[in-house]
Amino acid sequence: MMVADTFGSVLLYLVVAVGLAWPVVAQLQWWGSEKLLASAVLSLLGVFAFAWVVYICALPKVALWFLPITAVIGLGSSRRSLVAAWRDAEVRDLVGAQLIVTLWCVGWLALVVSYSGGGWTGDWFGHWQRTIFFLEHGPRDILFNGFDPLTSRPPLANIVTGALMAVTRIDFAHYQLATTVLGTLAFLPAALLARRFGGRTSTALLAVLFMVSPMFVQNATFAWTKLPAAFFTLAAVHYFLRAGETASRSAGVWCAVTLAAALLTHYSAGPYAVVIAGAWIVRGAGRRFEAPWWRETATAFATGTAVLAAWFGWALAAYGVRGTFLTNTSVTETAPSVGAQLTVSGLNIRDSLVPHFLRTTDSGFIAQSSPWGWWRDWFFQLYQLNLFFAFGCAAWLVILVVLVRGGQETPAGKRLGWIAALSATVVLGIGVHGARDTWGITHICLQPLVLAGLALLAAWWETLGCGWRRLIVAGAALDFVCGIALHFGVQSFLLDQWHAPGRTSAQTLASYTPIAQLNLRAKLQGQWTFFGDAFAAHEAAILALLALVLALALYRAKRRRAEIA
Repeated sequence: MMVADTFGSVLLYLVVAVGLAWPVVAQLQWWGSEKLLASAVLSLLGVFAFAWVVYICALPKVALWFLPITAVIGLGSSRRSLVAAWRDAEVRDLVGAQLIVTLWCVGWLALVVSYSGGGWTGDWFGHWQRTIFFLEHGPRDILFNGFDPLTSRPPLANIVTGALMAVTRIDFAHYQLATTVLGTLAFLPAALLARRFGGRTSTALLAVLFMVSPMFVQNATFAWTKLPAAFFTLAAVHYFLRAGETASRSAGVWCAVTLAAALLTHYSAGPYAVVIAGAWIVRGAGRRFEAPWWRETATAFATGTAVLAAWFGWALAAYGVRGTFLTNTSVTETAPSVGAQLTVSGLNIRDSLVPHFLRTTDSGFIAQSSPWGWWRDWFFQLYQLNLFFAFGCAAWLVILVVLVRGGQETPAGKRLGWIAALSATVVLGIGVHGARDTWGITHICLQPLVLAGLALLAAWWETLGCGWRRLIVAGAALDFVCGIALHFGVQSFLLDQWHAPGRTSAQTLASYTPIAQLNLRAKLQGQWTFFGDAFAAHEAAILALLALVLALALYRAKRRRAEIA
């Protein structure tokens, strides 16, 4: 799998994942960037629905070619609307920024020879097994990784990934590539949120913030489903805010449908569904005696339920109530009593808010003889598991300042509503995790919140003083070095090649943690060829390309600021 295959596959994935629904979305009376987001939402749902029918009806995989053929024909027949959309400068900015973010993450993926980082293991080949299960119509009593039943995870991302692979190549490298492309789409709704609260410069700036965010890049290049769920979750937030600004019922329906899609992608969207539903009810309290509000609410609820029924209806028929709802780790790993579970949740909240270097932790978890491996895991645990540092080592402070400043200019009632929503999201996002984790669990449910925070930072950039901007730049540089360059230097084994060239492969592997060793052994035992294996002799070229992509992103951000000024 080399350059031509990579670019061809990425292009095809984007055409299907974003362009399939364009002929429908182009008819909406929305602005261009919002149509682009809506097309991505509806396209991914369309891919899921069609591939789900292929699975349910046991149709051959060749039927999935209907998706790219339909997407290409639809885009061709809608070329006038595409040209009209492209004339919009904001659409061009958004498309350009999205492509840069996607290319950036694909470039880092090309350096990954073996997954490692903290305690991350198992999920990457578990989701691979799930993807193949739907493509090959595996037995329903299967246990992924030997212990995980099918219903413990929702299927949307696995099914969509499988459908994309089916029209390129069904191998592990394309599985990684498709997963990364889908993950990077989380930038789209975040950019719309940034544009909502800021100016035109926010899109290009947000691309840079995403590119230097360890939370985002590390998750985009790890083969699991959290970022695709964040895409739908952030899109639902956008539609919820839009519904509050218009009397049209469509925004509320889009919010409900998108929330349902998020839940079908990863159950980490559950806290956001609860908070948005509560906010919807509170916001509509003054209209509770108005028939239009009830019709709007009922329509949104019905459409969201219909989307969820595609999976849960089948699962209930196949596995029953217990097999459908009681297999997720949020249920299976709970404490034996309510009091004990509240204690676990409280401690998890504390440990997700207090950085690990300010308290006592089990440092044996990351013990290893590799010095760069140890520091990588030290920073990895900080950026992924601590809520504040997930935003960035300096960005979190500036975001707090921005929120306080914005709160002072907001009416008291609205300010209290935002505080309640954010607090509930944090508490629920951490509290729904059943097991105890002394390092923190920010990465499980709070990624959408982190990405939304970066969007807010990009939106408010022009209002920040020079000192705050310099602090963000300095912090972002540190985040890049410690959270991205160091991380991929380990996953590519380049640091070992440069600093310990005389060691054997066995000695190199033994210098890392048992979890890192487990990931590589799983790769070897599964005989999986990683995406990065195809580029193993071209690391210098990849690093040069990454430098050019970052330079382009910085140039675009600077140029947009100059144009506005």
